[in-house]
Amino acid sequence: GALNNPELAIGAVGPKKVVYWDNTLCRRLGLTQEVKKQELEIKNQERRERERLLRGAKSYFNFMDKTVILVDDGVATGATVMAVGKFFKKIKIKERLLATPVIAQDTLGKVKKYFTQVVFLEAPVEFYAVGQFYKEFPQISNEEVIKILNLP
Repeated sequence: GALNNPELAIGAVGPKKVVYWDNTLCRRLGLTQEVKKQELEIKNQERRERERLLRGAKSYFNFMDKTVILVDDGVATGATVMAVGKFFKKIKIKERLLATPVIAQDTLGKVKKYFTQVVFLEAPVEFYAVGQFYKEFPQISNEEVIKILNLP
């Protein structure tokens, strides 16, 4: 997230040293390479901790030459899904599909280059936050994710 607005995604990190930066947004916000480097270290540490919590010692499935569908509740800036798309390419997933009910129209074109197909219901021009398209949009805790995934 942006320094003064953590809900505004300026980039995202993923496994295997995957990094996505929205360079246009970073330039507009005047982020220096030093600030980006510091944020990258912090976010990679958070990612490693969350992976340890959710994955434990389990390794990644072998998805090489498979079709994978990434489902997202909504795509605003697209930073997270583009990082996932980069990760999917890196581990050589054959078909990379993104399915989402709503995606910002200006994000759609950027996202398409990371996926072989993007499936969505709406791509509105007026898009401020994913939550605006839901009656209820609660945050999900790590504990809830562990329970859903039925992890020990």
